[in-house]
Formats: sequence, C-alpha cells, structure tokens
Amino acid sequence: MNNLNPSFFHERLLSFEDGAYDVLYDDKRYLFRKETHLSGKLIKVYAEELGDTNFVSLNYYPQTSNGLLKPCEMPDEKVIDFVTRCRIVYDNSGSIVCRATFK
Repeated sequence: MNNLNPSFFHERLLSFEDGAYDVLYDDKRYLFRKETHLSGKLIKVYAEELGDTNFVSLNYYPQTSNGLLKPCEMPDEKVIDFVTRCRIVYDNSGSIVCRATFK
C-alpha cells in the first residue's frame, strides 16, 4: 500500500494547511502538526495523543507517481485511518470547528 492512487487520503491530507490542530480520533484528543517542505514535494505529519503515549507519524510525497506514503515505524493502515477519520476541534486561529464533550 506504499503507492497510493489519488484518493480521499490524498485529498484529506492536502486539505490541512500547515500548522497545528487540536483533533479527535477514536474519542481521544491529539495535537496534529503538518509541515510542507521542498516546495510541496514532502509533507510531514506528527500527531500525539494528549495525556498518553500514542502517536502517528508519517512522511508523504504527493508529487511522486500515485503519491508515496512512508509511515514512521507503524503500519500504513494506522496513518491512513488516522488522517481520514480525525476531526478538527480547533483550527490554526483557535476557532472551534466541531464541538465535542470530553470526559
């Protein structure tokens, strides 16, 4: 699954502007950070669960044929699921995007 066809994952990842986001994934809060490098040839994502040790880390090369995903020491499925299912709580400006109840 290292070569991805243009898909929801690709579009979803590109829809995030560079910066940090407060997101929900499986009812847990994460700090999601996205950085674009090399004039758009490399996207780095690092997300860490707040209050725990779980994290998601990946490098993505969107301009490579069909997009090339390089997760950092975790299965492709984990990062694909995270990117496609996480929901933004706060955006770069601090505005609430979706309301949630936290336990």
